Amino acid sequence: MSVTIASYNVNGIRAAMRKGMADWFAEHPVEVLCLQETKAQPDQVKKEEAQLREIGFSHAYWHSAEKKGYSGVATLSRRPADLVSEGCGIEKYDAEGRILRTDFGELTLLNCYFPSGTTGDVRQAFKMEFLDDFFKWVQELRKERPNLVIVGDYNIAHNESDIHDPVRNKKTSGFLPEERAWMDKWLESGFVDAFRHLNPGKEEYSWWTYRANARANNKGWRLDYHSVSNAFASRLEACYQMTDAVHSDHCPVIATYNL
Repeated sequence: MSVTIASYNVNGIRAAMRKGMADWFAEHPVEVLCLQETKAQPDQVKKEEAQLREIGFSHAYWHSAEKKGYSGVATLSRRPADLVSEGCGIEKYDAEGRILRTDFGELTLLNCYFPSGTTGDVRQAFKMEFLDDFFKWVQELRKERPNLVIVGDYNIAHNESDIHDPVRNKKTSGFLPEERAWMDKWLESGFVDAFRHLNPGKEEYSWWTYRANARANNKGWRLDYHSVSNAFASRLEACYQMTDAVHSDHCPVIATYNL
């Protein structure tokens, strides 16, 4: 049996739904849909949740930020999760709704929205703290649950092939040397970048700024990932960006796993 998982930073679920996201997923069905930057509390999106239920996502799990209209993740699935756990136990991250765990049999799925550092030094420092703490937390979790898939907006373009202009962006948050070094460490610790593993030479992006007609000119960044633990990597069958989905400044990243 195969399971198809989509990761999608929707930059506001209500806005994405107004742009036809439910209709798009009705035509491109997946078993599990992981959304980031939902910018909503569950009681604010009853209508949207009902629309997604109509196309088969009968189970919805939310981890929203305490601050309304900010951050947040949601995982929607066609079958119930065996376990649902919000956050990582570190208050400053959990208050921002950044990590949601769901277990399906032997698979543990983490739906994550990593912090951005684009607003200045304070948030960049927060981002680097998150990266270090998240790394440690996942290494402990993996001892208990080795079959990990960690999806979401990592807010890091790893290599020069993951960004349209690596030279001019080398001092830009999201492509800083220390962020890229963290990605090196992350993958060396026992994870596979699903898209790059299956498409080693392909240049394809998952985010485009709204400015300067960037998406039409494909001047983007690859910020969204499926990381697969080495123990589960042999189950990976496909991974691709769905660049025709235009409900957000990101696009869905979809992967299929053999369970």
